[in-house]
Amino acid sequence: MCGIVGCILKEDEDVAPILFDCISKLEYRGYDSIGLATFADGKINIKKDKGKIEEVDKSLNLTDMPGKFGIAHVRWATHGDPSKLNSHPHVDEENTVAVVHNGIIENYLEIKEKLTAEGHVFKSETDTEVIPHLIQKFMDEGTDLEHAVRKTIGVIEGAYAIAAISINEPDKIVATRKDSPLIVGLGENGYYLASDSPAILKYAKDIIYPEKGEIVILDKTGVVVHDEFDNVVNKDIETINWTPEMAEKEGYEHFMIKEINEQATAVRNTLTQRENIQNIIDEVGDLQRVCFVACGTSYHASLTGKYLIESLAGIPTDVILASEFKYSANTLNDKTLVVFISQSGETADSLKALDVANETSKTLGIVNVAGSAITRRADYVIQTQAGPEIGVAATKTYVAQLTSIYLFAALLAHDEELLSDLDNVPEFIDEVLLQEDLIMELSKRYNYARDFFYLGRGYSYPTALEGALKLKEISYIHGEGYAAGELKHGPLALIDEGIPVVVIIPPGDNYRKTMSNLEEVKSRGANVLAIGAAGDESLKSKADAIISISPEVKEIIAPLVYIVPLQLIAYYITLEKGHDPDKPKNLAKCVTVE
Repeated sequence: MCGIVGCILKEDEDVAPILFDCISKLEYRGYDSIGLATFADGKINIKKDKGKIEEVDKSLNLTDMPGKFGIAHVRWATHGDPSKLNSHPHVDEENTVAVVHNGIIENYLEIKEKLTAEGHVFKSETDTEVIPHLIQKFMDEGTDLEHAVRKTIGVIEGAYAIAAISINEPDKIVATRKDSPLIVGLGENGYYLASDSPAILKYAKDIIYPEKGEIVILDKTGVVVHDEFDNVVNKDIETINWTPEMAEKEGYEHFMIKEINEQATAVRNTLTQRENIQNIIDEVGDLQRVCFVACGTSYHASLTGKYLIESLAGIPTDVILASEFKYSANTLNDKTLVVFISQSGETADSLKALDVANETSKTLGIVNVAGSAITRRADYVIQTQAGPEIGVAATKTYVAQLTSIYLFAALLAHDEELLSDLDNVPEFIDEVLLQEDLIMELSKRYNYARDFFYLGRGYSYPTALEGALKLKEISYIHGEGYAAGELKHGPLALIDEGIPVVVIIPPGDNYRKTMSNLEEVKSRGANVLAIGAAGDESLKSKADAIISISPEVKEIIAPLVYIVPLQLIAYYITLEKGHDPDKPKNLAKCVTVE
């Protein structure tokens, strides 16, 4: 949520076009307003307003601003409604300091009351506005910008990534972070700040990752990082191998459909992590319990991991929502491996849980973003190889997470047959994608639906949950996933004439019981869409519609393949509804605050 960009150029050229280009790449983080601040001719220039980036740019011409350094922001409202006044950047009443901020300042009301009593005048309803006022106050007392920022973070409480500029120290940007992501890019033409790497891939691939409480100073000569004691920190520089084109649509209508079509590659590339995962298993040693901690889509991947590890390796495995983790923390010990799964590696709830788990247990992060907070704080890391995912609704990162989990479970259990089966998954996914036009036409049948139900047993149950989540995330249709055996324990009462029920029914041990569940909902008037094996005539005769998957896809690997048609169904129903699947309302890609 929210996105930050900062840039200072080495040469004397206007920075606004670059700031605008970079901040436009962060739309996926969720936003309701956009703003830029640049410095030129002794003053801070600001353009900002609520609305879509292209709409605000058309109205304000955001690229037409003088100055060779500046900061930019896309905001997702937390404190104060979306409005021009509440949009970032925010300034003090004298327009001497401008700030962009991602996160939440928990004690802002207390600070605001104190500053107001001292004569400061506030214009917005945001928590962020206290930051430029604090910086101005400390600079008026004789402190330079760097140490004014240092003093400010000593006063504020909460999560933040902050970038600030001041008219009193031109040609300088000062930034810091705590529990919100911030990276520093070293480019040929200048130096950059961003909330996430896609913003600056076009300009810088050499990246520095500031730690909590470190102060970053950018000027036209370079970047300096200071720790809390003002010591210079020699940071490691990591090179991002993603290309700018990987973060573009490349001819697809939306990022989501592009990323659905990249899933075979994501699986194939993640399978290269086998040796790394084997090394992790060898180092972990004696293991008596596995505990997955995750949120949202990653939680569903974790549920599949529970089925795999318990059935193949016989190791008790729990799955805990990161936001609920603290209630289970006392059960951890040194024989427990706690696995944190996060696309961004910056999820606030997961990071808090990781800090707790590190006190007692070995920890493993499964993440897609190199250098993210989880990769730096977990004992071990599995790097999924999905490439940048821009669509808010996770698709290719989900199958990459699953692939990592499958490798971990198979290697833990010494299951060579499963390891061999995984090599065939990319081909199976590509076969499903050949049916994209058929699925698009099929999806048009369900434009009427207000409710959807998804049923699955065993390995297919988490797939049902994920399929339902994809639908409600982007189409705004109420979707629920259920374990098929739970129908008679309540959900069956909700089945009425014409309600779509998606039944995930791969061939295998659970086939006959799932078929009975299909007949239960069919007899009560449900419109049944079955996802099953090609050539299954019995299934074809009972379902209203069927999407066929290769019969060679075994039940155990079905989650990696059967999720693809469910993603496509959600995508095409969303298009029928007239919604943008890349930008679902009220959601953001990286939820970094609670």
